[in-house]
Amino acid sequence: MQIKVNGKDVNLNFGVRFIRELDQKAGLTLTVQGIKQNFGMALTKVIPALQSYDVAVLAELLYCAAWDNQKRPSLSDIDAFLDDTNTDIDKLFDDVQEELKSSNAARTATKNLKA
Repeated sequence: MQIKVNGKDVNLNFGVRFIRELDQKAGLTLTVQGIKQNFGMALTKVIPALQSYDVAVLAELLYCAAWDNQKRPSLSDIDAFLDDTNTDIDKLFDDVQEELKSSNAARTATKNLKA
């Protein structure tokens, strides 16, 4: 999947590295005996939010999926892209959900969390 941010094509990759990136940003973090631990599970948390059209979650997801670009857009750049009235945000939500459903790394979690 590809989007255009600041006039530049941005490739989105929803593979294993994307899930690791997402786990770092939105994973389940617990502090046990003073030690902070990340337990992952970000897809479990963000898929329901994505299905309910949470634009902040969409922004984080796009940022994480852009990991493979030589010049990765900042989260602020992605926010501006989403705020742009020329961006068809409804279609973007649908497209991202379809990409997750077809991604080998995210497919099972997406299927198991159907609304």
